[in-house]
Amino acid sequence: MTPGPHSDRSPPPFPVEAFDQSAPELAVRLIGVSIFVAGVGGVIVETEAYTRDDPASHSFAGPTSRNAAMFGQAGTAYVYRSYGLHWCFNIVAKDGGAVLLRALEPTAGLGDMVGRRGRAQALCTGPGRLTQALGIDAGHDGLSVSKKPFCMKDRAYAAEVVTGPRVGISKAREQPWRFGLKGSPYLSRRFPA
Repeated sequence: MTPGPHSDRSPPPFPVEAFDQSAPELAVRLIGVSIFVAGVGGVIVETEAYTRDDPASHSFAGPTSRNAAMFGQAGTAYVYRSYGLHWCFNIVAKDGGAVLLRALEPTAGLGDMVGRRGRAQALCTGPGRLTQALGIDAGHDGLSVSKKPFCMKDRAYAAEVVTGPRVGISKAREQPWRFGLKGSPYLSRRFPA
C-alpha cells in the first residue's frame, strides 16, 4: 500500500455515498477500509461481490423475508446463516447487490475476538470466523453500517487489490469477483498466481 493524503492523521469516516455503487465496485473500494462493531474490528482485506442478476446471489430470485436487507438502502448490513452453521456479513450495494466480507486484519478488540473465537489464531480469516470474532449475528441484519454499533473508517492508503474467482459457491464460479489486499497474511485463502 502506498501512503495517501491521510497518512499523517486518523483516517476519515467512510463516505456514505461510496456505498451507492455496483457490488463489484464496492467490493474493491472496501479493501483497506476499517470496520468496527462496538469497537471490535480491523481492516477489510478480502471481499466478494454479488449482483442482482448473478445466479449465485441471494437476491437473484427476488425479495424474500431472508434477503429483504439486500433490497434496502446501500450501506445496510445483510446477515444470514450459512448452511445452518455460521453467520455471514455482507454490506448492501446498489440495485440488490451485496459485498460479502471474507477476511479482516484484526486491529482492535483482540481480547474480545479471542474470547468469542476461543483461540488466538485465524481470528477473522473467513466469513464465519469474522462474524464470530466481531459478534455479528441476526440482530445486525438490516442495520446501517454507518451508524452504531458499526463504525467505518476510510483507508489511509491506496490499496493494491488482487482479483480471483469466488469460493464456496456452486453457481457462476468463474466470475472474478473475489478481491483481496495484495500480500496480506490475513486472507482466507491465497489468490491464483
